[in-house]
Amino acid sequence: MNIARKRTILAVDDDQKTRQLLKLYLEKHQYVVLLAHDGASFRSEFERHRDDLTLVILDVMLPDTDGFTLCQLVRQRAPMLPIIMLTASSDDTERIVGLELGADDYIGKPYNPRELLARIKAIHRRSGLADAGSAPRYLRFAGFCLDRVERTLTAADGARVTLTAMDFDLLRIFAEHAGQVLDRSRLMEQTRGRDLGPTDRSLDVQVSRLRQRLGDDGKQPALIKTVRSSGYVFSVEVSASHA
Repeated sequence: MNIARKRTILAVDDDQKTRQLLKLYLEKHQYVVLLAHDGASFRSEFERHRDDLTLVILDVMLPDTDGFTLCQLVRQRAPMLPIIMLTASSDDTERIVGLELGADDYIGKPYNPRELLARIKAIHRRSGLADAGSAPRYLRFAGFCLDRVERTLTAADGARVTLTAMDFDLLRIFAEHAGQVLDRSRLMEQTRGRDLGPTDRSLDVQVSRLRQRLGDDGKQPALIKTVRSSGYVFSVEVSASHA
């Protein structure tokens, strides 16, 4: 059966009660929810419905694998598909690892369903920005071309640069505000729809990952520069055009 409805989520969690409550809650908010109870069932559902999915939710701890392995699988097979990871650990290490592997967001367990829904809505809202309206479609900088409609990045040699949905959104914000110092709290709000906690390193991990995608030296970056005690600045000239 091919599910062609919008906003289709695949969630994997080994706790049956948690899965069913999540499904009931999200379906009340007009989402299509597919469920998996372990890594094997997730892989099966993912391959079956991959083209219809708009987001996946991965529990870190599973009986036959872990969420990190599944995160890598999703990134290999669907680079732009948003990923939210669920972790029961209070240790930031798990969260940082997930972000480094390509997760777009994370939330601690036990979680408030409203908070998870807010995160999901924020991701889908950002993904809906593909329609650029009257704004210029292309942003060009340092040999790269960012297509705001197709949500792609092309290098000077014509090669497509692999970006996650969160990578793209962060880069788009930088390119649209080139030369402006963007504080970390503002970037966190615009990319994740929430405030930046005092010990939250997720944005810094995301910026580091984006620099790697762009081939920007983390020690002496030429594109995304750190402004101490302030935030970051996209320090190259950006041109915008419709074609």
